[in-house]
Amino acid sequence: MLAALLGWGQATFASKVEVEGGVAKVTREVDGGLETLSLALPAIVTTDLRLNEPRYVTLPNIMKAKKKPLENVKPADLGVDVAPRLKTLKVSEPPRRSAGIKVADVAALVDKLKNEAKVI
Repeated sequence: MLAALLGWGQATFASKVEVEGGVAKVTREVDGGLETLSLALPAIVTTDLRLNEPRYVTLPNIMKAKKKPLENVKPADLGVDVAPRLKTLKVSEPPRRSAGIKVADVAALVDKLKNEAKVI
């Protein structure tokens, strides 16, 4: 939807992306094998899990991270206004639904739909 709104090209489930100049070559896996698309930039590209190889944290690095101090930063220090911009005027429950009715047969149902509900 974003690509359509912006008028840009789109490639989905990318497993490999190469950018050369103003063109991106995107390789994606389809049922019949691999498909390579060429997109003019800017473009929207969604990725597959195979795009990046995850890094696993080692125990020494976990221990080093525990010793590092955490810095607390307030939004005002970053120049960000966090004041609420929305105002709740009213909150109410939806109206209760009326109870349903049972009909004896199909003819009675069709009659009620035609004459009372006026849907057919």
